[in-house]
Amino acid sequence: MADLKKIIIDGQEVEADPNLTLIQACEQAGIEVPRFCYHERLSIAGNCRMCLVEVVGGPPKPAASCAMQVRDLRPGPEGQPPVVKTNSPMVKKAREGVMEFLLINHPLDCPICDQGGECDLQDQAMAYGVDFSRYREPKRAATELNLGPLVETHMTRCISCTRCVRFTTEVAGITQMGQLGRGEDSEISSYLNMTLDSNMQGNIIDLCPVGALVSKPYAFTARPWELTKTETIDVMDALGSNIRVDTKGREVMRILPRNHDGVNEEWISDKTRFVWDGLRRQRLDKPYVRVDGQLKPASWGEALSAASAAMKGKKLAALVGDLVSTEAAFSLKQLIEGLGGKIECRTDGARLPIGNRYGYVGNATIADLDTAEMIQIIGANPAIEAPVLNARIRKAWSKGATVGLVGAACDLTYDYVHVGTDRAALAELSAKAISDETKATKTVVIIGQGALNEADGEAVLAHAMKLAETTNSKLMVLHTAAARVGAMDVGAVTEGGLLAAIDGAEVIYNMGADEVEIAPRSEGGPFVIYQGSHGDRGAMRADVILPGAAYTEEHGLFVNTEGRPQLAFRAGFPPGEAKENWAILRALSAELGATQPWDTLAGLRRAMVAAVPHLAQVDTVPENEVQPIAPRDMGAATFRLPIREFYLTNPIARASVVLAECSALAKARAETPVAAE
Repeated sequence: MADLKKIIIDGQEVEADPNLTLIQACEQAGIEVPRFCYHERLSIAGNCRMCLVEVVGGPPKPAASCAMQVRDLRPGPEGQPPVVKTNSPMVKKAREGVMEFLLINHPLDCPICDQGGECDLQDQAMAYGVDFSRYREPKRAATELNLGPLVETHMTRCISCTRCVRFTTEVAGITQMGQLGRGEDSEISSYLNMTLDSNMQGNIIDLCPVGALVSKPYAFTARPWELTKTETIDVMDALGSNIRVDTKGREVMRILPRNHDGVNEEWISDKTRFVWDGLRRQRLDKPYVRVDGQLKPASWGEALSAASAAMKGKKLAALVGDLVSTEAAFSLKQLIEGLGGKIECRTDGARLPIGNRYGYVGNATIADLDTAEMIQIIGANPAIEAPVLNARIRKAWSKGATVGLVGAACDLTYDYVHVGTDRAALAELSAKAISDETKATKTVVIIGQGALNEADGEAVLAHAMKLAETTNSKLMVLHTAAARVGAMDVGAVTEGGLLAAIDGAEVIYNMGADEVEIAPRSEGGPFVIYQGSHGDRGAMRADVILPGAAYTEEHGLFVNTEGRPQLAFRAGFPPGEAKENWAILRALSAELGATQPWDTLAGLRRAMVAAVPHLAQVDTVPENEVQPIAPRDMGAATFRLPIREFYLTNPIARASVVLAECSALAKARAETPVAAE
């Protein structure tokens, strides 16, 4: 770090890094400077002029604090520290003038604008503007853009801060938005009126400081002061993004990101943001029992009796789905294994090693990507499997990191070296002689589920470990299921994997594993008890349905892809007669005569932490001891991607009308023929 420089801000002497901008130095000193275009995660545009400050001894005019560094300040005549004023008469007059210019063409839409009540322009006009207008001419109007089914535009409100342009270009990695024209004729536009082709486009809604870009599905449904806000964790992918769920009554109205520098910074994917309408549709709100081939509504007593009668004395297997909390997985494991059954969470067939946390998590953190100089991706497409993680890799790439890919070529929003598509390319990479210079390079090896869910998955993992060892780099296992690491931690696994767990099973207890095909009863298939929140494929196959809570409707612990335990909190209540998942298992255990020794979620959590102590380290990444697997021969197949359809990966997403529209649009875009030039 450079030597700190003393400066005086509003009479307060502070020490600041010379590389900081004045707006950052003011923030460190606890002094607020208004801004519209400046954002700490985007490049500096310096075009709104709202952040003007007075530099004493400088030019006789205010300076834009976002575009001037501390190093640019000159000391006083006798070597005194430079003086900056943020509330002098010059600054006050300048800000009032800027605000007056911004409001010249801004429409008086506040009563019908979705940004009303949480609008930067409203807040700053109140704090720094004047209470009158001298403008009597007609206001300028602008035509709306069609950016797709997610972002609604009202371009007459736009103040040309260019945050949306900088985000889509720098973070999302698409070049479809830009600014046309000059002066009063300047406007934000999209290239050839294209809709946005990104899995992170919804973030421009949060970035827009006015109501020019708002959420199309949320439009005209609620005001911010009507909403109950709950801070929780996302389960649409394994990243564990920190989110805020806003509810109105019993319904989720929208999902917004929370800042967490170690996980998702302040971005979320579009699936995370817009899945909320899927929480209302196709819900299981009462128990069902199959009678004469038909599912009939039943009481809880009847459903639990039918389930326990089917389970007693039978060969049992249990499947843990992708959205299940760690407590529910632990409770199910205790119940099923206590009855002599088997349990499995690796429902996609991934060959993740049992008991070797380094093998199914790795030892790299998401924050390690920020300082990485080399990132090697194996059998994954982060742009679909974890879009926010992909943006983090792009950030490292934009700082100069080299990215390599072994697997199917795909659009990752940044340049990469395509090493090959098959196992041979990985074997060659891991066997290559490594120089001292390469070992000194900060490297992260990311291995995806596409590399692990084939028969030779463990051999592929061994080669990835060998590559990490020889290059002196860190390993990250990129998961696609939010529940997977937590379920692995509590031991919800069977030696031999999915097939070994369900082999010969007479009864399968399916907890939200909707992607698993189970043979029908007519072909000699097992009796299926399904516990879940949505009427998806798993419920269609079930003989008994026990309606559970979705991820926004119960407290739970989830462990993300880097091994960080995080707490999710309840934002609402399950519909109808649906219950929390742990409570259903507790009631069923009593029915089976194997009552579990806890009556509350807190009691269950205590038992789980006693069995797996590191789960108590909430929001920290436990260090995993490196336990390499002995290399063995791999097959010759090319790596297949585990996710092909980004928007429809789980029951909640498949119930969403908005995500179905996005999926159809993405499919149509992929099939559009392009003329040869």
